[in-house]
Amino acid sequence: MQRRSAVKNIALSLGSAIVLPAWTKAWSSETVKKSILLMNTSQEILLAEISETIIPKTDTLGAKDLKVHLFTSKMVADCYDVKAQETFKKGLELVNEQANKEYSKNFVDVDATQKLTILNKMAKSDNPTEKGFVGLVKNLTIQGYLSSEYVMTNLRKFEFAPARYHGCVPVK
Repeated sequence: MQRRSAVKNIALSLGSAIVLPAWTKAWSSETVKKSILLMNTSQEILLAEISETIIPKTDTLGAKDLKVHLFTSKMVADCYDVKAQETFKKGLELVNEQANKEYSKNFVDVDATQKLTILNKMAKSDNPTEKGFVGLVKNLTIQGYLSSEYVMTNLRKFEFAPARYHGCVPVK
């Protein structure tokens, strides 16, 4: 055995064991929520309504109840390039413009069927920003909803070892 490599590995292990708890204690719900892409409260409410339009509340919780809009915002801010972030910002403005043009109200103030009509119209639009925004938000809303704790624990049945083995079963 080589002593130098053993001593080096032990030192690295001890160092990481000392540093890791201090590093993870710096995490909190406030620090995780902060993102580069800053949205004001009206944009956050708008994004929540868009998410709720995509996955509405029925006998299960909707996207707004699970705060999927915060997941969407965080993912766009941290994981997407500048072009996608610009599409996201412009898309939020375009949603309200479409609602004002069609119904003379903000997107938040129209009813559910009108919201769905606006999003469908934007998804089929020739404008790449509108189409890209709806696709981006729709994909991230579905991803955030399906990976939420509520869905994973209450709606999906996790089997640690799928399939069963019944040893003493008569064969017919």
